[in-house]
Amino acid sequence: MGSYRGRKAPYLFLVPATVLFVLFFTLPIGYAVWLSFRKVEVSGLGLGSGARKEIWAGLENYSGALSDSELLNGALRVLGYGCIVVPVMLGLALLFALMLDSEQVRLAPFTRLAIFLPYAVPGVVAALLWGFLYLPDVSPFSFVLDKLGLPQPDLLDGGPLYLALSNIAVWGGTGFNMIVIYTALRAIPAEVYEAAKLDGATPLQIALRIKIPMVAPSLVLTFFFSIIATLQVFNEPTTLKPLTNSVASTWSPLMKVYQDAFGKGDIHAAAAQATLIALATLVLSFGFLRAANRRNKQEAAR
Repeated sequence: MGSYRGRKAPYLFLVPATVLFVLFFTLPIGYAVWLSFRKVEVSGLGLGSGARKEIWAGLENYSGALSDSELLNGALRVLGYGCIVVPVMLGLALLFALMLDSEQVRLAPFTRLAIFLPYAVPGVVAALLWGFLYLPDVSPFSFVLDKLGLPQPDLLDGGPLYLALSNIAVWGGTGFNMIVIYTALRAIPAEVYEAAKLDGATPLQIALRIKIPMVAPSLVLTFFFSIIATLQVFNEPTTLKPLTNSVASTWSPLMKVYQDAFGKGDIHAAAAQATLIALATLVLSFGFLRAANRRNKQEAAR
């Protein structure tokens, strides 16, 4: 009897997490998918009881989403945004992790905390802080440039807007990725470094030929998280929107979903768009992980 209860104990511990997962993750996703196959039919002037009723729409919302130019343009903008954010953020994270793992580093705990600290700042707060630093009328950078007689670039208009948004994401996300990579570096046995030094390897050679290849799984993990975060960009452009006319209410796909759901009141079209975004994220993530696993197996076979 006691062994039977012992076998049941792990499942009992899983019950609270499973219930929360179903209530706040599985059910909302299922409800959104169900809404995406429905639409509201209006009869007459849409007044009175029974004038508006919800009916089955099939794939109509999905075909409308795939042909929506605003959604597609938002996806292209996010693609350009991601081409800036992901390589810069991961490159800086790797560089900082390698520097902190160096034997010559000074004040490592303070430096590690200083690099990680921006990640602890909420995304909306970070976007507001950088937004006011970008505004020419209140920015201290613009004041200094004006006193020096130098031109003041408008970072909230045109092409520089991508750099301004990317800077917020890089500033906030580099610390988290750095910690992941740095933790993997600290797990490398010291004997590996000692053997490399006995063979005459320089610190740069150790970094390029030993450290980076051995933290490749961590790089894959951080790249995976960065791709998901990029596809779901919402806080930065939404927060900067009141500060400039260059950020439309449909600048990113998630902003388009929000606008259709709560601006236009079309939750069914918004649900279809959200489902497509989730599927695109799943396909890209799964494809990247599968390619990374295939490459690791090929390297292991060698």
